[in-house]
Amino acid sequence: MSQSVSLTFPDDSVRSFAAGTTGRDVAESISKSLAKKAVAIAIDGTVRDLSDPVTDGRIEIITRSDARALELIRHDTAHVLAEAVQELWPGTQVTIGPVIENGFYYDFAKNEPFTPDDLPVIEKRMREIIQRNKPFTKEIWSREKAREVFAAKGENYKVELVDAIPEGQDLKIYYQGDWFDLCRGPHMASTGQIGNAFKLMKVAGAYWRGDSNNPMLTRIYGTAFAEQADLDNYLHILAEAEKRDHRRLGREMDLFHFQEEGPGVVFWHGKGWRMFQTLVSYMRRRLQGDYQEVNAPQVLDKSLWETSGHWGWYRDNMFKVTVAGDDTDDDRVFALKPMNCPGHIQIFKHGLKSYRELPIRLAEFGAVHRYEPSGALHGLMRVRGFTQDDAHIFCTDEQMAAECLKINDLILSVYEDFGFKEIVVKLSTRPEKRVGSDELWDRAESVMMDVLKTIEAQSEGRIKTGILPGEGAFYGPKFEYTLKDAIGREWQCGTTQVDFNLPERFGAFYIDQHSEKTQPVMIHRAICGSMERFLGILIENFAGHMPLWVSPLQVVVATITSEADAYGEEVAEALRDAGLDVDTDFRNEKINYKIREHSVTKVPVIIVCGKKEAEERSVNIRRLGSQSQTSMSLDEAIASLALEATPPDILRKREARRVKAA
Repeated sequence: MSQSVSLTFPDDSVRSFAAGTTGRDVAESISKSLAKKAVAIAIDGTVRDLSDPVTDGRIEIITRSDARALELIRHDTAHVLAEAVQELWPGTQVTIGPVIENGFYYDFAKNEPFTPDDLPVIEKRMREIIQRNKPFTKEIWSREKAREVFAAKGENYKVELVDAIPEGQDLKIYYQGDWFDLCRGPHMASTGQIGNAFKLMKVAGAYWRGDSNNPMLTRIYGTAFAEQADLDNYLHILAEAEKRDHRRLGREMDLFHFQEEGPGVVFWHGKGWRMFQTLVSYMRRRLQGDYQEVNAPQVLDKSLWETSGHWGWYRDNMFKVTVAGDDTDDDRVFALKPMNCPGHIQIFKHGLKSYRELPIRLAEFGAVHRYEPSGALHGLMRVRGFTQDDAHIFCTDEQMAAECLKINDLILSVYEDFGFKEIVVKLSTRPEKRVGSDELWDRAESVMMDVLKTIEAQSEGRIKTGILPGEGAFYGPKFEYTLKDAIGREWQCGTTQVDFNLPERFGAFYIDQHSEKTQPVMIHRAICGSMERFLGILIENFAGHMPLWVSPLQVVVATITSEADAYGEEVAEALRDAGLDVDTDFRNEKINYKIREHSVTKVPVIIVCGKKEAEERSVNIRRLGSQSQTSMSLDEAIASLALEATPPDILRKREARRVKAA
């Protein structure tokens, strides 16, 4: 056995240490202040306990300011939560407590479930435990000892977890003072390193192991950060997100609803459907000249889905369709399409295609259906039936780069029209399980890497880029486009995906310049992704204060007195003639009541008309969210609002024509 260990440090210096040296020893050899700040180490990128003996490799000393420490902080806080609960309610069984996105949770078996009122009490005890600053220490137990100890404590769920650990795998037990838990680790050095930037968020029910046949447990969710400022910012974003929740705004604005008879499918109301159609019309205009809009069937025989591979690897997410009547000769099994691509390949294959016709770009606003568990459904963001702004480009290998750049330009332009300025584009590369030769992947990834560099260069750094190794689909690499909204949340929307699989499965080909059959490159692309989800994102981004050109109801004309009703109707008609969506409110109510009511439904412009305005042929304009008002002539108001209500793509075309004519 080697008597020394060789460690490479971040500055590439190499030092030798005696075998058995711990991470803490290494930190102390650098400086006492670093040892005091250290919470863990990483050897060749794997995070380990500070007390672990080091092994040959590249070492990093992790402190609380390191991004990797956040998971440790949250993991340790979950353990402190479990200890606090058992101190306060002896006999409560602890089960599992993992770190999740934005925090952690712990599931407990308790005779009476926790309530939100219990959370402040638990938080107080957690702060006391952290203040004790007990060290985290690790022991390796035999399976027999672990079963015996947990069974004696009445921890039946822990016994089940012990039994589930594969033979030959160490059973790690972490202590914090006298309290201990079964855990893979790693942990920080002591509870005191957690700090006080944590908060318990909510309680919920959860079945043991997620199985409804098992007992119901109580789950406590929490979050933790390295700094109080980070926690405060997170809580602020949550509060903002709650105010912006598209489900609440959808009710207030009378846009849509869901009901049990149609789980995961949207009931669009008049205003909501107008907004949906505005989005579709805008996207349709953006395709003019470059794409052929097509429409493939929603219901297709399962044999087509078997050929595409969906029936094999996606069937659990598909809706099967058969004839409902008993007296029928057609006993075939059909499926609602979960994706548009197989249908588009059928359209491409219909008739011989020459290389001179490529690229062929087929677009569809296709209604697709995908099964999602009921617990995963979330308003417009996660549904079972939705509309994809889908397109498939069939091109030659040589055209692939130009097509990807053309798609990128369109995607970025669309996002900018909706006010999204911060965009991240990431390239997902080959996964372990994939179709296609390495040569095909090499070529596609090389082309897309060059495209990624061009995207960043053309944006002069405004568009951030990155690589997601191994995250590509099994059938080809892809670009993912992520937007940042008004409160800093990120939404992955657009994709550009190269596909080696479907053209081969369906035998798609074109005739090349040598009169040979050649398989085309197929590029999937979506800009909004799900139109429903994109509208949900827009509603939350603007907090319901939609830009005038997107708003489902753009103007309400409200009168102060019945003497102004005739003039109010004239104003409304003039605005409608100018292309605006207008409603009137001539009710016998106070004007402030009318304004408040229409503000709740997020009408962007309220035009107030009284006797004075009727005599002067003027209007008084109030904007949503503003206490001020602007008075102007009717003609000025019509011109101004008509311009503001014009979609940005149409404004650009007008400007281009003006410049050309000048």
